[in-house]
Amino acid sequence: MSNELQNIKNRFGIIGNFPALNRALEKAIQVAPTDISVLVIGESGVGKEFIPKIIHSESKRKHQPYIVVNCGAIPEGTIDSELFGHEKGAFTGATATRKGYFEVADGGTIFLDEVGELPLQTQVRLLRVLESGEFMKVGSSQVQKTNVRIVAATNVNMMKAIQDGRFREDLYYRLNTVQIDMPPLRERKGDIHLLFRKFAIDFAEKYRMPELELEPGAVHYIENYTFPGNVRQLRNLVEQMTVVERNRHVTPEKLAEYIPMESHLPMVVNTPNTQKQSDFSSEREIMYKILFDMRNDINDLKSLTSELIKNRGTSDLSSHEKNLINRIYTPESQQNVAPNSLLFFENKNNDTPVIQNPTIISGQEDSYEDVEDIEIEEHKPESLSLQNNEKDLIIKALEKHKGRRNKAADELGISQRTLYRKIKQYNLEE
Repeated sequence: MSNELQNIKNRFGIIGNFPALNRALEKAIQVAPTDISVLVIGESGVGKEFIPKIIHSESKRKHQPYIVVNCGAIPEGTIDSELFGHEKGAFTGATATRKGYFEVADGGTIFLDEVGELPLQTQVRLLRVLESGEFMKVGSSQVQKTNVRIVAATNVNMMKAIQDGRFREDLYYRLNTVQIDMPPLRERKGDIHLLFRKFAIDFAEKYRMPELELEPGAVHYIENYTFPGNVRQLRNLVEQMTVVERNRHVTPEKLAEYIPMESHLPMVVNTPNTQKQSDFSSEREIMYKILFDMRNDINDLKSLTSELIKNRGTSDLSSHEKNLINRIYTPESQQNVAPNSLLFFENKNNDTPVIQNPTIISGQEDSYEDVEDIEIEEHKPESLSLQNNEKDLIIKALEKHKGRRNKAADELGISQRTLYRKIKQYNLEE
């Protein structure tokens, strides 16, 4: 490690020797003497704010203003005024002319934190500043010049933000002349214990209390925790334990009370109510699938049989075609149709009598070559009636909740008003 890098760490209180961290700090030192814009990428809490401080302190602008702007904390309606200033009377409440950050920081550095939260209109203004150094105050037509170094940071996935239309692609590439990536704490396992000790010393001195110490098992525990809040979460953890805990020797069990190992994992919790509702949903889905499959089979058969009878008659059906018809129209799937038989109807626009039960599979070769526009009457099986199954589900829900209609309605996924109407419709009042 170079002396320059170690000096930077000492000056800014940066702890750790993880290679990706060292690389980020080295890049900051390298680009500091230039005026190119820098974009710092990293999760919330990783310490992105150190990079612009290092860049400013190592640049020729170090004696000029350094301004930090949290873009996500400024309301959309006032952010243009905050950044670029406004003229008197530009909007309601503008009782005097005001300088914006770009005018105040002329010659210095502006750190735009959470730059991914900037409104699109403000992004256009910022792009103009980056390209030409020009801007206009809100309510003014006079172009002003500024000479600022811009360092931006974000925890947003910028490419996704561009695809979603929330961030301008040209502004992204203009800001991202040099990109510096700050690693998350979970990748810096070897630095976690060092940081814990650093924070323990700092807070022991601040609160005038003995220093916390991790037992060996606690060191292993803390190094294998993912820390979704990164360094900020670790710092808050140490501060809380310093104040609350009387025992200065921290065990794994004690750490687990503050940061349960499973707390960072996505959890799906099913309450009894949601589990019951899920059971009802599964039953409905199975029922609907059976009905839809049967309906598709009937439609396929309808098309096939109509075409065959029109063109060839029943005597020319192949064994496969007869088996297909026989499979669908069986007592199990079509209770109202006799085995191995079909119901045919002629054109609905004339009064020709219905031709019923022409035996197909039994071998009788009745020909219908002269019959036109033949359709198959689609018989719905009584056992698969939507109304019957709906009624059964309502009865089942009421029985499970001992007649409590509000609970039954929640499980069925319908309003209580709808449930009352269905109970009356199916005569389930008793």
